[in-house]
Amino acid sequence: MENDLAPVNKQLSPLINSDRIQVMDLLRGFALIGIIMMNIEWFNRPVSALMSFDYSLTGFDWAASWLVKVFVEGKFYKLFSILFGMGFAIMLIRAQAAERKFGVWFTRRMLALFVFGLAHLIFLWGGDIIHDYAVGGLFLLGFVLLLRTKKLARFNKPETFAKVGFSLLLLPLVVSMFGALYFGVTRDNTVITEEWQQKISINQQVDLLMQQEKDKPNDITVDDKNLVEEDAISSEEIVNEESIKEDVIEEKEVDEDSMSDEELIAYKAQQRVESKLKREKRLAKETIAFTEASYIEATKYRVQSALKALGNTPMFAFFVCLPLFMVGYWLVASGRMKNPEQHESFFSVMCWGGLSIGLLLSIVGTFISIHPVTKTAIEIQAGGQTIFYYGQFVLCAGYIGMFVKLASKAWFIKCFSWLAPLGKMALTNYITHSIILTSIFYGYAGGMFGQIARGQQMLIVVVVIFAQVLFCHFWLKFFRFGPLEWLWRSITYMKRQPLLLEKPLPTSVPV
Repeated sequence: MENDLAPVNKQLSPLINSDRIQVMDLLRGFALIGIIMMNIEWFNRPVSALMSFDYSLTGFDWAASWLVKVFVEGKFYKLFSILFGMGFAIMLIRAQAAERKFGVWFTRRMLALFVFGLAHLIFLWGGDIIHDYAVGGLFLLGFVLLLRTKKLARFNKPETFAKVGFSLLLLPLVVSMFGALYFGVTRDNTVITEEWQQKISINQQVDLLMQQEKDKPNDITVDDKNLVEEDAISSEEIVNEESIKEDVIEEKEVDEDSMSDEELIAYKAQQRVESKLKREKRLAKETIAFTEASYIEATKYRVQSALKALGNTPMFAFFVCLPLFMVGYWLVASGRMKNPEQHESFFSVMCWGGLSIGLLLSIVGTFISIHPVTKTAIEIQAGGQTIFYYGQFVLCAGYIGMFVKLASKAWFIKCFSWLAPLGKMALTNYITHSIILTSIFYGYAGGMFGQIARGQQMLIVVVVIFAQVLFCHFWLKFFRFGPLEWLWRSITYMKRQPLLLEKPLPTSVPV
């Protein structure tokens, strides 16, 4: 068989199985399990409350939510991002070997992915991330093209991707450290104690005022169908409304320094209450959209949510996705993923260091960030969240190192080879998660929104993954790619790709 990577092949084509790095498919399958374990909660709760911990849980539900936060939250979309960068490197290397132009081809691939993500965001679920990957992919392509210019050509090597990627990842930590240093040298213990006592008093006032609000007749009722329709205003009206609000706020500016302690506490408590009430109203609107509204009304709500989400996409894609893509690129371009046996010590450090330190950071960060004291000590909350955030990266690295090391063991491949078909059909499975879960939870389908406990959600995850493993295993016996993977490839290559597997020809014919 002719080697698909050889320079004599002048035409780019989808990877055949012999060209794939097996551990990447295993990691994709593993990442899909983590993604659905995390995402299922946000089919049962408003997406606008994303990443907020549910403090009302108890018993098994609390345990399930706490374990997901420690082992899963934030780790698996980062794992997918690194795998995305690995895939980019493989495609770029193949394009160079085939002596084919890569830029236009990859741009078309990312535009198709963006359309998939946007459709997912609007028609199925508001928590889509693949549109962010598409924008991040274009940033990565831009970086590659930048390094190919004459002035920067000497930096066009895998180590550059690693240095820039890690620098971007560490940038928020550096900024946080300078902020913490400023905070520390400008506030002595007396000031910190006074501010802490003031926040305790403010929170007590807030709790009292919120209870009074709850005792009032609820303005948001199930029969109020105008709530969802109110969100269907144009983006221009939203901008105008926000500018009016800003003018009103400026007119009502007060001099806090001239207030007495009691007045200041009452004023800040009232501000907090107004903010909480706005948030609760926003959550109530989303809840109504996905419990009482029709599919059309729910889609209108998702359109407005998508407009807001797209505004955050460039920043998220540049500062989170892009550096992880670069790290993934470096892991492949440096030969580490292709020849892990030559980098055994590297992956041993990733595995044992990543798992131990990452788990420690995740546990400590979780304990701190969800502790009640953080409600009155923002510096403790910021510290806990920073520890937890960087614990995500370290534990993610541990997962990669663990899989690379275990992938060399025959028993591991035998026991966990079922992950590979999941990974090969990652896009199809990711979108299928949304189809299944919206059918269970949303009001225009199963109507179980807000009714399935966190622990029970894990049972749904097991059933969904088991069904997808069976489906993927069966599908790939007859077809080359998953349905959406095939469509994506056909758009990318501007040519209908073969879908059916070729049946092997008989080696001999009995006489």
